[in-house]
Amino acid sequence: MTSLPPPPPWDVHRPPRAEGKNVLVTGGNAGIGYFVAEQLAATGATVVLGSRDRAKAEAAIASIGARVPGARVAHLPLDLADLASLGPSVDALGLDRLDAVVHNAGVALDHPPRRETADGHELMFATNHLGHFALTHHLAPLLAAAPGSRIVTTGSFAAKSERLDPDDLQSTRDYRPKRTYARSKLAQMLFAVELDRRLRAAGGTTLSVLVHPGGALDSLTPSRPPVHVRTTGERLRHLPLGLVVQGKDAAAWPAVRAVLDPGVRGGRMWSPRAFGLRGAPRAEPLWDHLTDTATAARLWAASRELTGLDPVPGLVG
Repeated sequence: MTSLPPPPPWDVHRPPRAEGKNVLVTGGNAGIGYFVAEQLAATGATVVLGSRDRAKAEAAIASIGARVPGARVAHLPLDLADLASLGPSVDALGLDRLDAVVHNAGVALDHPPRRETADGHELMFATNHLGHFALTHHLAPLLAAAPGSRIVTTGSFAAKSERLDPDDLQSTRDYRPKRTYARSKLAQMLFAVELDRRLRAAGGTTLSVLVHPGGALDSLTPSRPPVHVRTTGERLRHLPLGLVVQGKDAAAWPAVRAVLDPGVRGGRMWSPRAFGLRGAPRAEPLWDHLTDTATAARLWAASRELTGLDPVPGLVG
């Protein structure tokens, strides 16, 4: 039997064509999510921007269209903090299948007081983790209709030094905004790994892949007016930092690879090559606390109780 030639090395500037694929990017109207959407649109994929803000989404769509002739980009009104709205939002997608979703949207608060959603959940935990947990459940039939579909979850370096407290997931006892944010991102990352573990055990074909973007600065990010405007002065002042970190365009590369690379496997983490901070994406070992199956199982059970939903049954048929 003739063996197939190895795939060519991954080129961040020339990812494979993806005509016919449908991808949803939460928070695709700004920041790293915008560049994930722009780069995927350039491959020919149909990209849906999940965003609460219609005006910002329309500006992002116009910017992508100006750079990618013939881009197929649409907006889906999506509020991850409002759990009851997610089912109707997914119903409004109007797709028969979804090849990938990039769980990218997030909220970070810098100062007290602690804020809650209408459902009574702490805002960052609710948006960054519970919203994506519930969204995955509602997207499950569309993802199951595309064999080998991908659920790509964006983590953060902020989570590397944190540990989850399963008895205080919503920071009711000791609320510190930066720590609460980091723990909400850790919850997302544990969810991504646990989801793939459960999918493999159930025989599902959907892959759950974890990415983190490294260090990303606005001042190193190319302008995309009116979505993002960078002055020459800002670029020159922060140019030396480009030896250590990168712009948000490059920070999008791990997610784009996780969506498109046929060699990607579930349960892995993709991050920038140079110390996890900058450069082309590569697979790296999971951080030790992301392999804590007991904490992940407790988080899963709590998330299922808080949302009344479970993503796995719909993903495995």
